[in-house]
Amino acid sequence: MGQTRSRRPLVPSPKGPATVSPFLDLPPLTAADFAAIEDKVAALLHTTADVIVTQGEALLPLEAAIRGAAHPGSTALNIVTGPYGQTFGNWLRDCGAKVVDLAVPFDSAVSAEQVAEALAAEPAIDFVSLVHAEAATGNTNPVAEIAAVVREHGALLMVDAVASVAAEPLLTDAWGVDLCVIGGQKAMGGPAGVSAVSVSERAWERITANPAAPRRSYLSLLDWKQRWTDAGRTVLPHAPAQLEMLALGACLDRISADGLPAVIARHRAAAAATRAGVRALGTLAPFVPADAHAAPVATTLRTPAGLDATALAAELRRLDPSLPVQAGGGALAAEMLRVNHYGPAATLDTVRATLTALATATGTDATPALTAADQAWSATV
Repeated sequence: MGQTRSRRPLVPSPKGPATVSPFLDLPPLTAADFAAIEDKVAALLHTTADVIVTQGEALLPLEAAIRGAAHPGSTALNIVTGPYGQTFGNWLRDCGAKVVDLAVPFDSAVSAEQVAEALAAEPAIDFVSLVHAEAATGNTNPVAEIAAVVREHGALLMVDAVASVAAEPLLTDAWGVDLCVIGGQKAMGGPAGVSAVSVSERAWERITANPAAPRRSYLSLLDWKQRWTDAGRTVLPHAPAQLEMLALGACLDRISADGLPAVIARHRAAAAATRAGVRALGTLAPFVPADAHAAPVATTLRTPAGLDATALAAELRRLDPSLPVQAGGGALAAEMLRVNHYGPAATLDTVRATLTALATATGTDATPALTAADQAWSATV
């Protein structure tokens, strides 16, 4: 039998750790650093309103915005074009608000005319929740036109722009969006663990006057306003999520260096190329038929009868583990395939690799699909 060696305990060096880690041994993130990143977010959103960067995934500021603005006695119009709209309705009801759901098929978009009709039918509506782009279903909504009718009605507008920011125009102030929530993990190409919300003066007035708005809570926007924004942004109210904040700052700098119009054009081209290639392939069809209703961050595909989307997604990942594909969620898992082409995946190479794998998995010739994708990409960028 071999000898068993005794292990000496690891004793930290009195001078510090034995190795230096780029993730651990960083200078502290200062209040000035934090505020500078907030200002970069404001520039991306084209807003002069207060921007609060929240230390969590985008569901945090989304719920915080709803719980701050909704209360018993308020009436909300909740526009449902996908699963997140359903979530917002649940939160609004939890707050005691009367909720009017305006639901449209998940393979289409809502129109400003439909919103105007809903507002006219319920004059008491004072809050409207809307998802700009639904990555889960592949559709996008005309926020500029919808915001105009909401402002004319006099209601506050909250927009979930997590999937649309950096993939399509987002003019927060010009459109009149009162609460605009973003996350960094999709078209921005950044981290998932940090998010942000812009808050207009009208929204602050509403939240401040709401006795049910969260206070002394992780969901409290008012706490951030009082302890950070109104205090001059000189002392952070708690230790920041440093790695996520640095990653958010880095992706904002990358967007600035590339130029926002170029980043938006790249996402549009990826969507156009994917849709053109799939149509040329012939075995699947876009889940959202109208190009005008299609989101630039993800293309959803409807599988034909007998072709299970979950099994197809697994086969595509077996052929190429790097492909950004997944089956639809919930009831759509059997019939919807989702192709994500956002952030680093918004490239022609990603589109071509996905189409090639789709052709292999379905036993079809990839050549027409690749030709169509190349032509669509060239015509869009």
